[in-house]
Amino acid sequence: MHTTIAIQPVTENTAPVSTAVNCARCGMQKFCLPTNLKPEDVQRLDRIIMRRRRIERGTNLYRMNDAFSRIYAIRFGHFKTYQVNPRGEQQINGFQMPGELLGLDAIGAERHQCGAVALEDSEVCEIPFDKLEGLLGDIPELLRHFHRLIGQEITREQNAMLLLATMRAEQRVAIFLTNLGARLAARGYAEHRFQLRMMREEVGNYLGLTVESVSRLISRFRHSGLLRVANREVEILDPVRMREIAAGVRLDA
Repeated sequence: MHTTIAIQPVTENTAPVSTAVNCARCGMQKFCLPTNLKPEDVQRLDRIIMRRRRIERGTNLYRMNDAFSRIYAIRFGHFKTYQVNPRGEQQINGFQMPGELLGLDAIGAERHQCGAVALEDSEVCEIPFDKLEGLLGDIPELLRHFHRLIGQEITREQNAMLLLATMRAEQRVAIFLTNLGARLAARGYAEHRFQLRMMREEVGNYLGLTVESVSRLISRFRHSGLLRVANREVEILDPVRMREIAAGVRLDA
């Protein structure tokens, strides 16, 4: 059912990085931090962040089973997270964008349960987890925010399992597009017109569909007036009907 994607060997990124970190001036602050955090507490967080790190397209930020020592806040760019089964097949379990955290999966086991690869040239802020734990104990607002982020991560995983287990193919694609648009809109981008940072093979792998099925459904959505597609740029022309298909109340595309 899943598309097999070979894992390409990569070299860890050695591009220069910026060491100047200022959360208060970052455009992604409202996603990474609670809105009521005091300025002095934001400064304390600045002091523990190791650096901003550039990750080139196609490069692993970390791999499965790597030892856990830090989490990463995406400053710009997009990532995919994946697991590899015993046959060496890659299963994508998420796509991440600016303002989201990577590495939360490793907190319990102290090893990364998945790998993370940049879908484009990206930048992350590295946050040592041992130092963050100290701040969480001192700053209740930050602790509550961190708990919310973990809860959102669990909810996303549960929704992905439901998506693969019970939903029709056209519903999976509709949910993927509407959710992606909503996440982008929360960051100030257009909700119904955006560029896919991932390939159709990767979308199919994530949704449990073949690339042929994804292409066929996108073509059907285009012909029915739901979508306009040009290369990787997608425009949802009928958001109401797309949401109805995503919700399962409308089965025709």
